[in-house]
Amino acid sequence: MTNNTILKGVFLVGLGATSYGMLATFVKLAYQENFTTAEVTTSQFVLGIIGILIINAFQKARNKNTAMKASGKNIYHLMLAGTSLGMTSVFYYLAVKYIPVSIGIVLLMQTVWMGVLLEWFLDKKAPSLQKIIAVVIVLIGTALATNLLKTDINMDWRGIMWGILAAASFTTTMFTANRVATEISSAQRSLYMLLGGAIIVFGFSIATQVTPFNFEIFMKWGIVLSLFGTIIPPMLMNAGFPHTGIGLGSIVSSLELPVSVLMAFFILNENVVFGQWVGIVLIILAIVIMNIKFPKK
Repeated sequence: MTNNTILKGVFLVGLGATSYGMLATFVKLAYQENFTTAEVTTSQFVLGIIGILIINAFQKARNKNTAMKASGKNIYHLMLAGTSLGMTSVFYYLAVKYIPVSIGIVLLMQTVWMGVLLEWFLDKKAPSLQKIIAVVIVLIGTALATNLLKTDINMDWRGIMWGILAAASFTTTMFTANRVATEISSAQRSLYMLLGGAIIVFGFSIATQVTPFNFEIFMKWGIVLSLFGTIIPPMLMNAGFPHTGIGLGSIVSSLELPVSVLMAFFILNENVVFGQWVGIVLIILAIVIMNIKFPKK
């Protein structure tokens, strides 16, 4: 693999992670215009599905029907896996409704240690010392990044709860996305996972939307949310990861964390103190430690 190919992969994954990092700030801005979580998630998934359908149609025409089609079993498994994608969106958007975006993204990053635990449980293999050290650093970084050590801090417990649930469902999404129906195209996989996620999102919307649905969300924020949360990042990351590999790709994708905090700092005017920046750097450091390969003696 040439340096130019790796650089291209880093660029694509970095852009995808940056797009994800912007997402929570857009959601917060939509909340400021009195749109509900149900309206935000519904518009994102509806327009996202339409966008991915167009991409699938374009690829089908370009490949002249030579691409492998998803079987009924593939579709079932991908839609089932996609339910965790829908839960991640709902939980994360509920979290940033009650807590600052800079705290919400840190809670979402708890996928680092949750992923280690899930891997341990599924593969029945104890984590390496390298991963244990990374997990400890993540926990220390989280304590700093959430300002947990400040005794006068008062965070809404609902935001913390939804943030942890978002991290748990996102951990499931990452595992299933790398293991389910990997032989078919990324556009097909994205489509069926989105359809599975839409079942959760639409069910949530029906259960929680007590006021008339405000369809202005589709034109005001739906297009932006679907582009930056549903269409652009998966396509860029699926294109970039084969060039970078999982290790380097995971390190580059951690750009989502500082981008999200910077967006919140500059656009939402959220207060981010020095200790929180130290915590964010520690979390990124932990992701690097977890994914670099040390030479064996």
